Amino acid sequence: MKLTWEELGWEELAPRVGRRRLPVWDCTAGLVVGEGAALMIDAGSSRAEGARLRAAAQRLLGTRCRVTHLALTHPHFDHVFGTSAFAEVEVFGAVGVDTALTSASGREELRADAVRGGLDPDEAAEAARLLARPDHSVSGEWTLDLGGGVQVLLANVGPGHTRHDLVVLVPGADCPEIVFCGDLVEESGEPQAGPDAVPARWPAALDRLLGLGGEDAVYVPGHGGAVNAAFVRAQRDALATRFGVS
Repeated sequence: MKLTWEELGWEELAPRVGRRRLPVWDCTAGLVVGEGAALMIDAGSSRAEGARLRAAAQRLLGTRCRVTHLALTHPHFDHVFGTSAFAEVEVFGAVGVDTALTSASGREELRADAVRGGLDPDEAAEAARLLARPDHSVSGEWTLDLGGGVQVLLANVGPGHTRHDLVVLVPGADCPEIVFCGDLVEESGEPQAGPDAVPARWPAALDRLLGLGGEDAVYVPGHGGAVNAAFVRAQRDALATRFGVS
């Protein structure tokens, strides 16, 4: 008997679409399943977590499908340090993210941030060393066809939370669209604005996000539970007030 998403530790958001809330930093990892191909959204906070995440996805997918694509929503360690566990998978990121992941200064900042966040220093150093340049850079929008009628839109809507924010939209035929927001939206706490944030343009990034998803979409934050358009709009307005922009 085939087990359900929930029985395998995933939250089903729509047919063929689910997410997993990872421990420690409560990051969201998403999964979109097509016909023989699947897209993972974000890779976890360490090599070990990435390996566990890929194994959990494969257990759900079974023998007829595998993870073939990986989308990185932004270059923070808790979302990208598991990337090396996804060998032979096509990796997508917003244009410019390769510098943050593969330059000496970018890797050092990711390593240091991970250690500050509590990751073992040796594990942080090795995960940073193994980061590779994404296969594809998204400057506007990119449509992925996963087969079986499943298409996914990758959209570069930033900068905002970082200089390289990518969101993932999964259209729904008989159900709401699902939008994976990365850390442009956070539900479990106030959105974090680190040194690589672009506060003056964050509200505009959320305007673009809302324009793509619409009023009826389910918005999946990088941390916390799924929300609706009203939540995203309220967070957009709060950010505008916080940073003194319109």
